[in-house]
Amino acid sequence: MPGSEAMRRLVIQGDDRPLWQGHSRFSDALAALVERAAGRNRDALAAQVPGLAHVVSRTAASLRSLPDRPESVVHGDLVPPNIHLDEAGHPVAVLDFGFCTTVGDPAFEAAVTAAVWDMYGPDAAHHTAELTRLFARELGHAEEVLDLYRKAYALITYDLFGTGPHDGHFRWCAALLR
Repeated sequence: MPGSEAMRRLVIQGDDRPLWQGHSRFSDALAALVERAAGRNRDALAAQVPGLAHVVSRTAASLRSLPDRPESVVHGDLVPPNIHLDEAGHPVAVLDFGFCTTVGDPAFEAAVTAAVWDMYGPDAAHHTAELTRLFARELGHAEEVLDLYRKAYALITYDLFGTGPHDGHFRWCAALLR
């Protein structure tokens, strides 16, 4: 489903300006957000991620080098509680837009979904790997692009709930970046 111009004006949670402001390509807008977000609480993240400056610059450069892709709605938080099913188990509604809602590459949505579907469960790494392979095979996304988008997601969301070792999301993001 194509996104709207209004969706291009949305702010990704944690940032202070619309994602697409000053950009005409999703990958360029995301790279700029990665650079801004990495600077928000750089010291806390650098304490957990050796070579953070290199990780950020490599991620941003890789995003900028991606070819243009068809754009669609990006929800950014497709997890089981946000997908409502009918009695037969068919999806009938998607809720909780807003956290990372925008217009962008469907591969970004696939990468984020694979990563957050079971991010804190005991089998999270296995589920992420399985969903990544499934999305690559069934949706035609390159696994290396999914991995790149997962790193970008970690860099833009690492500090949304806290920046210390007590915060599960912060620890999860730091682990993705090592």
